[in-house]
Amino acid sequence: MKILVVEDEKLLADSIQTMLSKKGFDVEVVYDGERGAEYAELGIYDLLILDVMMPKMNGYEVARTIRAKRCGTPILMLTAKSGLEDRITGLNAGADYYLTKPFDSRELLACINALLRRQGAQVDEVTYGNTALDLSSGTLICGTNSVRLSAKEFDIMRFLLQSGERNLSKEVILARVWGYDSDAVENHVEVYVGFLRKKLKSIGSNISIEAIRRMGYHLEIREEKGKGDLP
Repeated sequence: MKILVVEDEKLLADSIQTMLSKKGFDVEVVYDGERGAEYAELGIYDLLILDVMMPKMNGYEVARTIRAKRCGTPILMLTAKSGLEDRITGLNAGADYYLTKPFDSRELLACINALLRRQGAQVDEVTYGNTALDLSSGTLICGTNSVRLSAKEFDIMRFLLQSGERNLSKEVILARVWGYDSDAVENHVEVYVGFLRKKLKSIGSNISIEAIRRMGYHLEIREEKGKGDLP
């Protein structure tokens, strides 16, 4: 699970990152609202942890901005403001949950897990066409055939399966799989997509990874040809 923390208190932001990383989450941190909105709009995160009082854009403005872009990523809003009107403002801006500072790390973790469960993030597999990706073992399965994926293959395949027919640009895949500040280049994506195409073919999957110039990749289901169909 990939989490974005948007918090201008650097010590708090870094401590949240450290805690969540130890729990197995992939965490990125930015320290102002403007960059937070820019990162969030990539659509590559499973959860946003968003402070209210920040420079450049406050948390309410960030939430409204990304919701206006139809970004449905769950938002956990953090604030020192505990008044009812403040909570209502945060929820109306698009937050899914409102946690008041100071908070216990166990409470933060419980909120995160609850929001991820609500989004269906705890499923065991993702399916498309006649093929499933087992999330616990990193294995692609088609009928009685299966093949194990490397870590990067797994991340890309999962992202493609979750997006289905929606195009994912190479830039978005790079940010999601390698990280927003990574030195990886588009050729890395092309190479791993090639690996995945071979593995899908090897297990008899009816999924194809289609490329559209300058738009990226998406999945399609190949139709089975009947016996009477022309070649």
